[in-house]
Amino acid sequence: MNELKILIVDDETNIRKTLSYCLAAEGHTVIAVSNPADAMEESRSRVFDMAFVDLKLGDEDGMDLIPALLADSPWIKVVVITAHASIESVVDAMRRGAADYLAKPFTPSQVKFLTGRIAKVRELETQIVALKENMQRLGPEDRLQSNNVGMQRVMELARKAAPSEATVLLQGESGTGKTVFARAIHNWSARALKPMAVVPCPAIPSELLESELFGHAKGAFTGAVRDNPGRIAACEGGTLFLDEIGDMPPAVQAKLLRFIQDKEYERLGEAVSRKADVRIIAATNAELKDRVADGRFREDLFYRLNVISLTVPPLRERPEDILALSLDFLSYFSRVNRKTILGLTDEATHALTQYVWPGNVRELRNAVERAVILGSGDKLDKNDLPESIIPATSTLKIGDAVSLATIEELHIRRVLATSSSLQVAADILGIDQATLWRRRKTYGI
Repeated sequence: MNELKILIVDDETNIRKTLSYCLAAEGHTVIAVSNPADAMEESRSRVFDMAFVDLKLGDEDGMDLIPALLADSPWIKVVVITAHASIESVVDAMRRGAADYLAKPFTPSQVKFLTGRIAKVRELETQIVALKENMQRLGPEDRLQSNNVGMQRVMELARKAAPSEATVLLQGESGTGKTVFARAIHNWSARALKPMAVVPCPAIPSELLESELFGHAKGAFTGAVRDNPGRIAACEGGTLFLDEIGDMPPAVQAKLLRFIQDKEYERLGEAVSRKADVRIIAATNAELKDRVADGRFREDLFYRLNVISLTVPPLRERPEDILALSLDFLSYFSRVNRKTILGLTDEATHALTQYVWPGNVRELRNAVERAVILGSGDKLDKNDLPESIIPATSTLKIGDAVSLATIEELHIRRVLATSSSLQVAADILGIDQATLWRRRKTYGI
């Protein structure tokens, strides 16, 4: 992170000009204002990494501006400027959230050194966030690899699309790896060192999704006890991944369309337009054209999202990948669970490669993880695998002494295995696709 977005707040024209010149010469983007009101207006309209704030702003106290800026942008690094640096004033500024101070008179080298240190801190913070996300999702399925020609073609298209700023629409069944593709596109792009936020649209109640994306002001609704910057502001300069966007409510669709077109949005409870530099990647397991036709999805938003469309093939269409993925999962979960499992028996290999995997790679991952945990030999056997993967030998029937959840899971798996699409499966089960999506998440299908 070499370039910072910097706000200067000082009532002296010469100080604003001097600081602006020094910072712009280093390649930073600079906005300079003379009073707290203009500072807050700028803060609400765009994202800043750093702010230089004079403690004496005419009749106003710059000290009061520190918590206000931090409330608006929790990540901002505030440096106070003072002509009368004292231990008391510096301590007070630090208590209010300032990151450092700059005493007048100052030299360009002092400004350069201080800004460079802040830039390194912001870069480290961004990397820590990315590392935490990586640790939480670390697993072999995050490696894009395939022996299937169709899958390799999609991977090649993703690599070509990554350096651009175009929106990308990832299509395919749940569990095929759309999130993995989204992360790969982000990591292959010039935004790789900036944050990436993942928003699973069906998992967030419709009345909260708008706030989750765009943020809200304190008091915007019942329970809004503090300002929330929102996911868009939090991944400034990076990528926002909207998973299962077909389930996004119409009101939020309209606001998202405006953001894609103009890079502008408003937080709930505010009338201030804000700007953000964020790339959008969306994913869906639904046929968006059908949802456009029946009025559930905006046509103009569909075309804005569909600049580059990639369809990830289901696992049953790339059977040559099943065994390789199974062995990867086996190796990974053996290490995680401190077991020494050297491979698969012939019967287990046959069961894994013959099953149709309605839950795709996600279901395969869960099946192997369960088998590793429960298995006791030096190789995984067919009997270690979930019973639902081997339906021909299943003796489970209605009335057996098992939980409703067990029966529900088996029934959903079998319906999915014989259905031509998720919508058909949902119709057979008598539930909508959003409910089916949640059930699949619960059972790892």
